[in-house]
Amino acid sequence: MQKLLELLKDGRSRTIEMLAAELNTSSDDIRRQIEYLEQIGTIRRIMFPSGKGCSGCTGCEGGTGCKGCMPADAESNMGEMWEIVTK
Repeated sequence: MQKLLELLKDGRSRTIEMLAAELNTSSDDIRRQIEYLEQIGTIRRIMFPSGKGCSGCTGCEGGTGCKGCMPADAESNMGEMWEIVTK
């Protein structure tokens, strides 16, 4: 899990599959590790868009992108990001 945390600290966007490849493990293993780290409050998923740069539409509620804020198919090309929670 320490290696996963090190990768997450660099701020790069990655898919679960990319993380698994970098850590030479399975996607299921990465999902389990991320779920555990989220449950214990060590990391949290960053939802895009944040709404802060939103053009004022209401489609971004809950972290889901809307056509006014994101290019078409943008979410399918983005990896996911998590941030380390500092206590």
